[in-house]
Amino acid sequence: MTSRSNDSSRANASRESRRANNKKRKNNRIWVQIIKWIFLLILLVVVSGIGLFAYYAKDAPNISQDQLQSGGTSSLYTTDGKFLLSLGSEKRIYVKNSKIPQQLKDAVVSVEDKRFYSDKLGIDPVRIIGSMITNAKSNSIAAGGSTITQQLVKLTVFSTAASQRTLKRKAQEAWLAMKVQREFSKDQILEFYINKVYMNYGNYGMGTAANYYYNKSLSQLDLAQIALIAGMPNAPVAYDPYLYPAKAKYRRDIVLKAMLNNNKITKSQYTKAVNESITKGLVKHKSSSESKLRKIDDPYIKEVISEVKKKGFDPYNDNLKITVNINQKAQNKLYELANNGSIPFTNNAMQIGATVVDPTNGHVIAILGGRHLPSVQLGLDRAVQTGRSTGSSIKPVLDYAPAIEYLNWSTAKILEDTKYVYPGTNIQLYDWDNKYMGAMTMRYALEQSRNVPAVKTLAKVGVKRASVFAKRMGINVPASSGLSVAIGANASSLQMAGAYSAFATEGIYHKPQFVSKIETPDGLTRNYDSSGVRVMKRSTAYMITDMLKGVIKKGTGTSAKISGLYQAGKTGTVKYSDAELAKYPSYSSTPKDSWFIGYTKSYVMGVWTGYDNLKDGTISGAGQQSAQLIYKSMMKYLMQNKANTDWVKPSSVIRVKIVKNSNPPEVASAGQSGEWQLFVKGHAPAGVTDNSSSYDEEDEESNTNEQSSSNAQDSQSQQSSSSENGSTTQSSSTERSSQNNSSSASSSSSSQSSRKKEKNTDNNNNNDRDNR
Repeated sequence: MTSRSNDSSRANASRESRRANNKKRKNNRIWVQIIKWIFLLILLVVVSGIGLFAYYAKDAPNISQDQLQSGGTSSLYTTDGKFLLSLGSEKRIYVKNSKIPQQLKDAVVSVEDKRFYSDKLGIDPVRIIGSMITNAKSNSIAAGGSTITQQLVKLTVFSTAASQRTLKRKAQEAWLAMKVQREFSKDQILEFYINKVYMNYGNYGMGTAANYYYNKSLSQLDLAQIALIAGMPNAPVAYDPYLYPAKAKYRRDIVLKAMLNNNKITKSQYTKAVNESITKGLVKHKSSSESKLRKIDDPYIKEVISEVKKKGFDPYNDNLKITVNINQKAQNKLYELANNGSIPFTNNAMQIGATVVDPTNGHVIAILGGRHLPSVQLGLDRAVQTGRSTGSSIKPVLDYAPAIEYLNWSTAKILEDTKYVYPGTNIQLYDWDNKYMGAMTMRYALEQSRNVPAVKTLAKVGVKRASVFAKRMGINVPASSGLSVAIGANASSLQMAGAYSAFATEGIYHKPQFVSKIETPDGLTRNYDSSGVRVMKRSTAYMITDMLKGVIKKGTGTSAKISGLYQAGKTGTVKYSDAELAKYPSYSSTPKDSWFIGYTKSYVMGVWTGYDNLKDGTISGAGQQSAQLIYKSMMKYLMQNKANTDWVKPSSVIRVKIVKNSNPPEVASAGQSGEWQLFVKGHAPAGVTDNSSSYDEEDEESNTNEQSSSNAQDSQSQQSSSSENGSTTQSSSTERSSQNNSSSASSSSSSQSSRKKEKNTDNNNNNDRDNR
C-alpha cells in the first residue's frame, strides 16, 4: 500500500511538473510573440517614418549659396509686378568668416547650439528629444530643437509663422539642413547665419547691427556688447536696448552665462561683462537716413507689416514677396497736397489722416499718416487711429441707411427737427446753429446734417439693430451705446472709407486691405483678394448715394464740389466737451475735429483733420475747410483718367416728384413745383408710378432756395419756442450728476437701466451740441 501510494504521489508530481513546464513554455511563447509584435510595430513605425520623411523631403525647395548669403528681408511689389522697396536696410554689412571675432562665434554657438561643431548631421536628435519633453511638460512651445543649421535653412527658404510649423515643413527643414551640412563647412554655415539674422530697425546681420548700435565693426566690440549682439536674434524687438534696456540686459546676461558654462570665458570676464551698463557705447539715432520714398510710404508700410503679421507671417525673417495695393503716384500726390502748402491749414500743428480706397476690391491705394512726418520708421499713423469721433459723417452708416434697409423709409420721409431731450436725462440736443427747423424730409435733414432728426431716426431703428448693420461695414458701435452715437461714433479714416465703399458699389462691402498676395521662398502663395459681401440692398445704397450727392451740391459739403463729377459725400464736425472748454474757453466756437468722406464709383476717400493735443490749437479760419479741400484736389487728380459715370437707379427704387414737405407724400401734378424723392418699390404712395424719365438734376437744384427759405421761417418759430421752454445751453456736469442720482431712484428697473445707459453715453459724448 505504501509503495503504491508513493508511486501515485510521484506520478501526480510528475504530471504537475509537466503542466507547470507547459504553462511556463506557453507564457514564454506569449512574451516572445508580444516582443516580436512590438518589434514589428516599432519597425513599421520607423519604416513608415522614413517613408513619410522621404515623401515630404522629395518636395523640399532648392537652396543655394546665394540664398544662404542673402539677407532675410521681405520685398514689396506693386500689383503690376514692379519692385517697390525692401523692408531691410539699404546697406547690409556682410562680414566674412575671417573677420568674425572668435568671441562672437563662441557666444552664438554657446547660446544657440552648443553641439554645433560636434554634430555631423545638421540636426541634433538629442536636442530635439529634449525640446519635445520640455514642450510636453509646459503644454506649449517653450523650447526649440533646431540647430544653427536648421535655423539658417528656416530663415532662408521657409516662413517662421506658427501656422507653418507642420510635419511636412519640419521634415523638409531637416532634409535641407543635412544637405547644407554636407555641402558647406561649419565656418561657412556660421558665417551665413551671423549675416542673415534680423537685428531690428531694418538691420540684417550682426555686422550691420554692430554699426547701427555702436558705430563700430564687430572686431571693435567688447565682450558685453558682443553678447548683446549674439542674443538679440532670439527676439530683436523685445531686446531693443534703446526701448527695453532691462530686457536687453537680461538676454545679454543669459548669453554670458552660456559662454561661461561652455568654458568660453573666465569667471572674471563674466563678472566684468555682466556689470557693464547695457547702454555703454550705444549710438543715439536722431533721424533716419531713409530715402524720400521710404518716408512718403512709411504709414503705408506700417500697415502692410501689421497686416502681414496678422496673417501669420514674419515680414522681417520670412523672405516674403509681398504684393501691396499701393498706387505710388497717388501716394505721392496725397503726401504732396498735405505738405506743399496748396491746401490751407489753420497752423503747422494742425494734423490730418486720410485714406483712399478702391471700392470695387477694397484695395487701399494711398494713405496719409499726417503732415510734416518725422524721419522715423513706422511712426504715428493718424489714418488708422480709432479714438476720434466721426461726428455727423456716421449718420448715413448708422442712422439713415438702416432706416431705409429695415423700415423702408423714403427720402421724402418727414422728420421733426424740434426740441429734443435724451430720454431719461435733462440733456438737450442742439445743432451747430442752436436752432430747430421743424418738419423736413429725410433728404434735407441729411443734406443739412441736422442732429435731432438723426437721433430720432436711430431711436426708430434701434441701436442694437443699427450696430449690427454698421459692423457689417467695418464700423464697431457697441449695441449698448446711447442714442448720441447717432451723431458721432469712434472710427478711423480707413474704416470710414471702407464703410462708404459699400454705398459706392451698390451695397457690396470689401474690407480695406493693403496686401493682395504673399509668396514665400518655398513656393507657397496666398491670395487675399475677394469678391466682397453684400451688406445692404441695392435700393438702400442707391438712395443714400442720391441723398449724399445733395450734401456736396447744396448742403454742408459744397467746398468739396467738383464741377461735372458724379460724386457723393458727407461732412462731420465734433465739438469740445464742457471739461475741455473749461480749460480752453477760446475754442468755444470752433470744431475739435473735422471730417469729410467722399466718393465716386471709382474711389472713396476718408479724411480727418484736427490736432494731436488740445494745447496745439483749434480748427479755425480756412482750416475748417481743409478736409473738404484736400478731398477735392485729390479726387480731381484721381479721376482725371477715369470714366465719369453715374450710379444707375435699380428697378427696386421709384423716383417721383413730390409736393414739398407733404405728409403723407403727395405727387406733384403737372406744372406744379416739387422735390424729386426716392421710394423703395412697394412702399410708395398708392397709385404712384416712376416718372424718372422727366427727372432733371438741374431742376432739383433750382428748388434749393425755396426749401432753405421755408425752413428758415420755420426755424424762427421754433427758436422762439425753444426760448420759452428752457435754456439754450447744454446742461452742466452738476445737473447731469443730479439727474443721474434721481434716475437711480426710478421704480422701473428696466427703465432705470435704459436711462442710465443713455445718460452715461450722452454725458461723455462731445457731439451733442454742434455736429455737422
